Amino acid sequence: MIATVLSASPIGFDSTLIAVESDAKKGLPSVQIIGLGNKLIEEAKERVRSAITNSLLDFPPKKLVVNLAPAELPKDGAHFDLPIALSILVSSSQLKQREVDNALFAGELALDGHLRPIRGAINIAELAQKSGVKALYLPRGNATQAMLIEGLEVYGIDSLKQLYLHLKGETKISPQQAGPTLSPSEPPSVLLDDIYGQEQAKRALVIAAAGRHNLLLSGPPGAGKTMLARALVGVLPPLTPLEQLAVTKIHNLAGEITDTIALARPFRTPHHTASSIALIGGSAKPRPGEISLAHLGVLFLDELPEYNRAAIEALRQPLEDKKITITRAGGRVSYPADFMLIATMNPCPCGYLGDPAKECRCSSTQILAYKKRLSGPLLDRLDLTLTVNRIEYNKLMLRKSSHFSQQALVVESIMKAISLQQTRYGSSIKYNGSLSTQEVTKYLKLSPDAETLLLAAAKKLDLSARSYFKIIKVARTIADLESAPLIETAHISEALQFRSLQTN
Repeated sequence: MIATVLSASPIGFDSTLIAVESDAKKGLPSVQIIGLGNKLIEEAKERVRSAITNSLLDFPPKKLVVNLAPAELPKDGAHFDLPIALSILVSSSQLKQREVDNALFAGELALDGHLRPIRGAINIAELAQKSGVKALYLPRGNATQAMLIEGLEVYGIDSLKQLYLHLKGETKISPQQAGPTLSPSEPPSVLLDDIYGQEQAKRALVIAAAGRHNLLLSGPPGAGKTMLARALVGVLPPLTPLEQLAVTKIHNLAGEITDTIALARPFRTPHHTASSIALIGGSAKPRPGEISLAHLGVLFLDELPEYNRAAIEALRQPLEDKKITITRAGGRVSYPADFMLIATMNPCPCGYLGDPAKECRCSSTQILAYKKRLSGPLLDRLDLTLTVNRIEYNKLMLRKSSHFSQQALVVESIMKAISLQQTRYGSSIKYNGSLSTQEVTKYLKLSPDAETLLLAAAKKLDLSARSYFKIIKVARTIADLESAPLIETAHISEALQFRSLQTN
C-alpha cells in the first residue's frame, strides 16, 4: 500500500509543499529514502525506527521505500522525521490514509518518540494556510509561533504515540488556544537623557529613527559614539503585529528562537572580524546573515573601517533593495534585509585627528589609507553622517531634574512623524528613507526657495544623483518632525549639514 503524508520544505523566506510517500513491499527488511534528501534526512530512518518501536508501535519487517516529492527539489531538515514515521504507519496499515488526509505534519523525532522543536515553523504554517490545509501538527514548542498565522488549526504535539492515539480517535488533542508567548521586551539600556551634550548627534538619531535613515558617526575614542547608537533602540516605535511575524520568522529560521514571539526590534552588533557570509548570509545551506537578522531593526557596525572590505562592500546592494538574494549551485534563496545601518568610525587610525586635546600620531599616508577603506559608493548610500567631538570633563557628571523628560518628548515627536508618513504613503511599512526616486518625485514637494538652495548646493558640492535624493528624503523627515506641509529652506539646510563626510 502506498501512503502519502503532506509536509513542507522551508526554502529561504518561503516554503514548498512536499508529499512524503511510503511503500511497503515484500523483501529483505530495509528502509530507503529517495527524493534528493541530504545526510540529515538519510539518518532519519534510524530515528524513525527507534521512535516507532519505543512508542509501542510496530515497525514493519518489510522493504520500505520512502519518496520525498517533488524529487528534483533538494531537501534538508530533521522536520521530515514525523511525516516519514506517519507514512510508514499508514503503509503498514496501522493508520488509515483518511486519518492523515487534509493535514500537514512536521517535527523532529527523538529516539523515544518525543518531538523536538524545529526551524521554519512559521514558514510551514504560512504554506499550510495558503494550501488550504485544515490542520497543522507541529512540536508543542513551535505551536505558539505557528498561531501567528490566522485561519489554521494548530496542534501542539508532545510525542508520536500521543499523535497516533489522536489520529485513531482514542484520545483527543485540542487545537492550540492560548495566545503566543511574547519574548520579553527589555527596557533600553541607554536613554538619550543618559548622554550629556552631543545635541547635534542626538538630533541625528531622532531624524534617523523618524525616517528610517542610515547613520555614520565619526569621532575620537570615548566621544560616546557607541552609546549614541545604543540609545537609538529606545526611541524606535514598537513592532506592529505584522512586523512581529516577520522578525519572529527570520529568527526562527536562524534557530535563535523556537517557542516565543519577538517583541523588541532587533539590534545586531556583529564583531569586526565577521566574514561576508556571516554578515550577508549563505554557506552551503543558505542561512540568514546578520543583515537579515537585523530586519526591521538596527545593524550596528562599530569601527566600520576595521571590517573586511569585501564584507562591508557587500552591504551596498541590500541597503538599496532591502533584501538579499543568495545564489548557490543548489539554487537561490531570498531573505528580507530592511534594516537601519548605524556605523561608527575614528577620523584616523589612532583616533585623534583634529582632537583639540590630544595630538594625532598618524602620518598622512596612514590617514589616507584608513579613509580609503570606505568606498565612495558605500558612503553615498548613507543618509546622515556627522562628526562627534569629545565632551568636556566638567559636563560629564551633570544631573538633570527630569530623567525621562527628553526621552518621552523625542519618542512622541518620532511617532507623530511616522504617522504623517503612513498617511502620506498609505502604508504602515513605507518610510521616507526607503522611498524610490519615482516616489520622491511623486510625494515630496519643495518650496521654490528650498529647491533653489538644493540646486545651488548640489552644484557646489558636486553631489551624486543618489545624494541629491537622499538630502530631499532627510529634509522631508525633518519637516515631518515639525509637521510642516512643504520642505522649506531650513529643512534643506539642516539636511546638508549631515553630508559632511561625503563632501570632505
